[in-house]
Amino acid sequence: MADFKVGTVARWQQLSPILATFILTPQDGNRFPDYEAGQYIALRRERCRLTKEEVGPDGQRRYVPDLDLSGNPKLGPVTHSYSIASAPFESRQHGHLEFYIVLERASDGTPGRLSGNLFETGRGADARVTYVNRITGNFTLAKMAKGFRNVVLVGTGTGLAPFVSMIKQLHFDATEGRGLDGVRYTLVHTNRTYEELAYHQELLAIDAADRFDFVYIVSVSRPTARDVNDPGIGRGRANNVLRHMFGMPLKEEETLRATLARGEDASRAKAALEKATAPVLPRHISTSDLQQRLAPSETVILTCGNPSSMDDIKHVADAHHIKFDKEDW
Repeated sequence: MADFKVGTVARWQQLSPILATFILTPQDGNRFPDYEAGQYIALRRERCRLTKEEVGPDGQRRYVPDLDLSGNPKLGPVTHSYSIASAPFESRQHGHLEFYIVLERASDGTPGRLSGNLFETGRGADARVTYVNRITGNFTLAKMAKGFRNVVLVGTGTGLAPFVSMIKQLHFDATEGRGLDGVRYTLVHTNRTYEELAYHQELLAIDAADRFDFVYIVSVSRPTARDVNDPGIGRGRANNVLRHMFGMPLKEEETLRATLARGEDASRAKAALEKATAPVLPRHISTSDLQQRLAPSETVILTCGNPSSMDDIKHVADAHHIKFDKEDW
């Protein structure tokens, strides 16, 4: 039987209408279990809007609000697992866990059951969040990257969470004189806007400290004039940034060519290409330098985040015979 405890949201930081970070402290008199960077914990709220599965006229299954006889949303507990963004050393020192979450929405715009509840009521002072008193998961460097000299981490949106935990822990260990094993780490961190780049300043500081072999590549997919003028910010979605690193065309370019080759209507593919942001690396990073540190036989690519981006990142890895793995719920 699951061991449930009730923690408290000690700090909520809203990055945008749909993105936030928060710190969770444990139930009074308790401490969180020890964990490895990259693992996750299950969180729960009690009065979430429930959904039910139904089949639409098109035969597709979808989730819709579950209503009572009066037409009001049914409420109940919902549990979901979240990757931990804090590093293990931080939790040992400060006693809390940190999370980076997105307000999920169904195709009809309905907020996600648990994320919607957290964004509505979980962010208040002293808000309570139930958690399963167990931290688990195999998405750790010890399991996913063992034996590789080059480790590429690709985090899209809140998919950054396990990777920022890893990088902070690696930096701490290196500062303490531990873990200097010659492995080279490259983090590709992307989001839509500069404001949504959680942990950006902290990662910049780790990169500048140069305690271990670490290259930080950050980009936004909806750049503004501010971003274009910032030499430290790249542009483009994560999968296209990775394609650019390996000298591949944009996904949208590849899709258009394939559509034309099949003789199909290419209007949608052309529109997607016109909307795509051409990938640009931060100015202090060159593709030639990156390619020198990413020999395929010595490299593993790990990713977490947007499903379609992860699928294309796998395509990039497969095209270069690079080991690939992902964190996927």
